[in-house]
Amino acid sequence: MQVKLEGELGRIPILDVAPVVGCGRWPAKAVVGETVEVSATVFREGHEMLGAAVVLRTPDGEELPGQRMAEVGVGLDRWSARVTPTELGSWSFRVEAWGDPIAHWWHDAQIKVPRGQDVELMLAEGAALFTRAAREVPAKDRRVLTRLTRLLPDEDVDVLERLAAASAPTVLDVLERHPLRDLLTVSDWYPLVVHRQRALYGAWYEFFPRSEGASFDPMGRRGPTSGTFRTAMKRLPAIADMGFDVVYLPPIHPIGTTHRKGPNNTLDAGPYDPGSPWAIGSPDGGHDAIHPDLGTLEDFDAFVAYAADHGLEVALDLALQCSPDHPWVREHPEWFTTRADGTIAYAENPPKKYQDIYPLNFDNDPDGLYTEVKRLLHHWMDHGVRIFRVDNPHTKPVAFWERLLADINTTDPDVLFLAEAFTRPAMMHTLAKTGFHQSYTYFTWRNAADELTEYFTELTGPAAAYMRPNLFTNTPDILNEYLQHGGRPAFEIRAVLAALLSPTWGIYSGYELCENTPVRPGSEEYRDSEKYQYRPRDWDTADRDATTIAPLITRLNTLRNTHPALQQLRNLHFHHIDQPELLAFSKRHMDDVVLAVVNLNPHQPREATVHLDLPALGLPDDPHHPHTVTDELDGATYTWTQANYVRLDPRTRPAHILTFQRNGGRVRAGGSRRSDGTMAGADGTTARSRRASPRPARNRRRPSGS
Repeated sequence: MQVKLEGELGRIPILDVAPVVGCGRWPAKAVVGETVEVSATVFREGHEMLGAAVVLRTPDGEELPGQRMAEVGVGLDRWSARVTPTELGSWSFRVEAWGDPIAHWWHDAQIKVPRGQDVELMLAEGAALFTRAAREVPAKDRRVLTRLTRLLPDEDVDVLERLAAASAPTVLDVLERHPLRDLLTVSDWYPLVVHRQRALYGAWYEFFPRSEGASFDPMGRRGPTSGTFRTAMKRLPAIADMGFDVVYLPPIHPIGTTHRKGPNNTLDAGPYDPGSPWAIGSPDGGHDAIHPDLGTLEDFDAFVAYAADHGLEVALDLALQCSPDHPWVREHPEWFTTRADGTIAYAENPPKKYQDIYPLNFDNDPDGLYTEVKRLLHHWMDHGVRIFRVDNPHTKPVAFWERLLADINTTDPDVLFLAEAFTRPAMMHTLAKTGFHQSYTYFTWRNAADELTEYFTELTGPAAAYMRPNLFTNTPDILNEYLQHGGRPAFEIRAVLAALLSPTWGIYSGYELCENTPVRPGSEEYRDSEKYQYRPRDWDTADRDATTIAPLITRLNTLRNTHPALQQLRNLHFHHIDQPELLAFSKRHMDDVVLAVVNLNPHQPREATVHLDLPALGLPDDPHHPHTVTDELDGATYTWTQANYVRLDPRTRPAHILTFQRNGGRVRAGGSRRSDGTMAGADGTTARSRRASPRPARNRRRPSGS
């Protein structure tokens, strides 16, 4: 075996190995059971035949049998294979390449022997090669090859019969598993980190606990009363029944009073205004404390446990910033920036000013600040939090995150981090490379078909090796213009896109009610934003009056749980459609295929012809062959061929979500096996009703006070 030295080309060149991130400085990413394509450029001098394979090395250091690679396109010298890691941890892979003398002999023998050229010489050379190969295979396979060593030179047997024996299925099977390899050359080892499934797949729901159960005195004799963890627990069953997996909470810590913001981000907060949760810290404590209005640490523990009873994980906001009243300001002034007049600099993004927030300075005492942040993470991890949404990571040093996330992964590889960074592409991609498990994206601002196609071709292509998109339809800070002016159809369209384009998506509370009023024209901020005041919602009335799109959200999450194809990132394929305001795309995983056609215009019906890429759907490449498809939104069935007319009215049917019948039945009609190994039904039941949870539904605890 030839192991090439660093920088050395190698006897058989192996170039441009993928997926490799930062020349191997950072690992490519996968989750348990996710299939990853490994590719490389492999070639050699002359016309000699080649073979190549991918070898996986497990976290325990075991090298698994190589997965044979196949050429991608004739004459391109690009080879690829798909590999599937099966456990958490730090894996690695390399590419092996070799001269394949038996393949080269077979190529020449097929030409020469039928033409009577060097017949016996060719067969004798073949016998010699199979003799070599037989010495290197296990005993149980050896007899298949030794038979050839006797048959090929036997002149009493017909020449073509002898030649045909060399390509018998049993022979090809042995050579596929145990090829004869000359000039074996191997690449470097490249890292591949494998996370738990939630790093790739899940549905997030963001809400403010202080709003759930908040109340107002109609007589005005007292100020409003905050909701608590105990009252917020009552919202969890409905969130679970919509099919969400993760409940994300904005900061739950004490809020400062100095320069506290009032309603709609004003500077004149009244005595009862609760302030922004992101202005963290008061005399009641800092990042490791609970806001007294929400309850106690024991109440938080009860909230986490009750969420788990309903199959929900709790994600906590990690916002590394402080109010002027945070204990750190007094105890560690070196962690902040002091201006020439002796005051501490508050956060600014001119012309925007955030007088209620002091940003941290990571350069004065980097080790001290790092130790404290790591302590905070472990504090909340000890209280059941295994997912953190990191606020504005792009305003902190990248090297800080690289060190911190690596340390946490070493001790707690199941802990996940989502990067909330709406910033320049270089920073967003680098944060993902350095260890963030998921990333916010520009999805909110990609609304046209060409924008979506271009952006998601990037996200599901090379970037998928390190960057996993979490598609939030909205956030407390982002009410996109499309939602402001598109009405209910806009909310339905964006939910369909977010839920199907990426395996991870999310909504901020109120989305299901189609809340779409901005604070002012041209702004993306909500009027009466929940960031600065309590916003209790009347969920019962909304459900009763059918003013909510919760049923659609439930159906989307049910489909995601039912169809393994929707739990993957790298399998997105766009189909041609001759209308610029319609988008057609599919996802395929083995025999599971989901095809979506979406009208992106929330105001007007649109019609067009969809031209399907049949091979991409795993269907015969016959443009006239009929296929029965079922719309999973309403159960309607249609007969489709390669070209199909569609008309979508956003007021009644903004999208088709289609599955195909095969072999006389629906694809996975009796239920699908999810990538976590459990079964999900295809009978229209709610997303949560068939999902495994830590306890049976009948044992779910009721929240205190309910």
